[in-house]
Amino acid sequence: MKRYQNILFKLAVFITAVIIIVIFLPSEKEFNYKFDLNRPWQYGQLIATFDFPIYKGEDVIKKEQDSLMTLYKPYYQKNNNVAITQIHNLLIFLNKKNTISENYKKYLLQTLKVIYEKGIISNTNLEQMNEDSIKEIMVINNNQAISYPINIFFTVKEAYEYIINADSTHFDKALLQQYNLNNYISPNMVLDEKKSDASQKELLSNISWAKGMVLSGQKIIDRGEIVDVSKYSVLKSYNKESIKRNNSLQQRRVEIAGQIMFISLLLLGFMLYLHLFRIDYFDRKRTILLLFGIIVLFSIITSLMVSHNLLSVYILPFAMIPIIIRVFLDSRTAFMANCVLIAICSISLHYPYEFIILQFAAGLAAIYSLRELSQRSQLIRSAIIIVLTYSLFYFSYELIKVNSLAKIDLSMFNYFIVNGIFLMFVYPLLFILEKAFGFTSNVTLVELSNINSSLLRELSEVAPGTFQHSMQVANIAAEAANRIGAKSQLVRTGALYHDIGKMENAVFFTENQAGVNPHENLSYIQSAQVIINHVANGLKLADKNNLPDVIKQFITTHHGKGKTKYFYISYKNEHPDEPIDDALFTYPGPNPFTKEQAILMMTDTVEAVSRSMKEYTEESISTMVDKAVDSQVQEGFFQDCPITFKDIQTCKTVFKEKLRTIYHTRISYPELKGTQIGSTSK
Repeated sequence: MKRYQNILFKLAVFITAVIIIVIFLPSEKEFNYKFDLNRPWQYGQLIATFDFPIYKGEDVIKKEQDSLMTLYKPYYQKNNNVAITQIHNLLIFLNKKNTISENYKKYLLQTLKVIYEKGIISNTNLEQMNEDSIKEIMVINNNQAISYPINIFFTVKEAYEYIINADSTHFDKALLQQYNLNNYISPNMVLDEKKSDASQKELLSNISWAKGMVLSGQKIIDRGEIVDVSKYSVLKSYNKESIKRNNSLQQRRVEIAGQIMFISLLLLGFMLYLHLFRIDYFDRKRTILLLFGIIVLFSIITSLMVSHNLLSVYILPFAMIPIIIRVFLDSRTAFMANCVLIAICSISLHYPYEFIILQFAAGLAAIYSLRELSQRSQLIRSAIIIVLTYSLFYFSYELIKVNSLAKIDLSMFNYFIVNGIFLMFVYPLLFILEKAFGFTSNVTLVELSNINSSLLRELSEVAPGTFQHSMQVANIAAEAANRIGAKSQLVRTGALYHDIGKMENAVFFTENQAGVNPHENLSYIQSAQVIINHVANGLKLADKNNLPDVIKQFITTHHGKGKTKYFYISYKNEHPDEPIDDALFTYPGPNPFTKEQAILMMTDTVEAVSRSMKEYTEESISTMVDKAVDSQVQEGFFQDCPITFKDIQTCKTVFKEKLRTIYHTRISYPELKGTQIGSTSK
């Protein structure tokens, strides 16, 4: 049941990743060639695959449009109802004024009628026409359109001033201003938008958008030819027509199908790599989520930047991906994930070849320069190396393309520097990912291996012998890990904490005893249980001090499912005929399941046994190491971990070298013969 759940989980992650990536991929099919004016064509011969027009440039079209718009005349209609209504309203108002004379009344009504007959245009319409340099309008009257200059029409302000000033000799201006004439002046010339738009479109339709044709099969440009103004115009037109033809519904469906297939094959290949070469990662849900989550996130960011024409994608710190995966997992997985991500992101870009080359090189530089992150200063060094890698590869690639230093785009180097600055954010990001996915980085391991930490300081005070044993094991195990390519910092930290459970009953362990052995008052079974319990006690202390799971695994596996052989054999010798419950003398396990855990188990046993040796010669140390490690191999302790016989042999060599150095005795100095103390030499 659990197996099927794991399969369904991986299938769900796979399908979700494919869907999300495809959704965010740019929907518009773009031209697949990069070209610039007055620069050589870097691709092979380009042949037109369909007929297409050569479009005029936008500046040319704009000039022609502006020229034709000087002939444009908008259409207006005179709304006679406005004049009738407003003149009637004025008449009512004047009839209520008993003080106004008939001459004034007649003047006002006739003048207002004349104004409405000429026409009043709103200030908004007039300002727009002045802005567009329109001098005439077409006035529709009885289904006929007659052209009039706009300066014969009144605005509201001009109409008011005309009434006040038309006959100042016979009519007092001050008196006329008292009649609130603004209330009866309204625009009666109404813009006919439908006819005006039709007229404008008809006028602009006379513009030819093309200045020639390219026929299918015709050569457009060949490798090395300079993209001059003429060829640039043809290429831009070919680009425009390609986008139009590829944006049909059927083409879009085919494109989406191709995207789904492409993304699926890449992610499937990555999952097959994990299944074949990193099965431990493949079986861990959090690892799968981290790997696919990072790939999906950077794919989305790249697609959004391309779709919305944001800043260059080269400011994105793609090298951050192999750094994160290398810190938490290993170099090969970091390399594979980086390759998959680069391939996915490349289909979002207009010019993928340069992108693939630069990101591939930067990813390798990141993996090489930051094999183990333990200090912040390493990030700075790595960022500098990555920026230099970007710059050198881009510089050499541009020299191949343009054959001139003057034509190299220097702005790209600014993007690389910003990219390097963004790489600094990987340090706090590692902390977030540690907490979110349960990983442990080298930075955390280095912090935990500080012997001044509270737990290790307590171990040194409560169980000094165990502390010295742990330090010795940490140094030897770290060297062995380096020799076989395992994680040395992880082994070192695990070794420092593997025996912390001994603090509960420190005196029951020989390295902490000072002449008194409390086991003399216990039975063999009781003694075995006290010794075995240091594993459970260690887990309790680890939980209490919030140690990472990866460190807890060293506590549970450093004895595996082995036996407390001293008490087991002693009990068996005293009770030869009695059946023995092996579980009473057996550690709970499990056996080691990583290289690092296997190294610690071997080192712990070898170092402990070395303390009970009677003599320390090269032969005795070699024999002891071979016997101790070979015994563990024969008992099957390493069957569940990916350590090879060659690795084990290398570890044994390291153990022998280290123990010979540790237990090497000084030579005795000879005495001078025939000379008395205090005598003088001659």
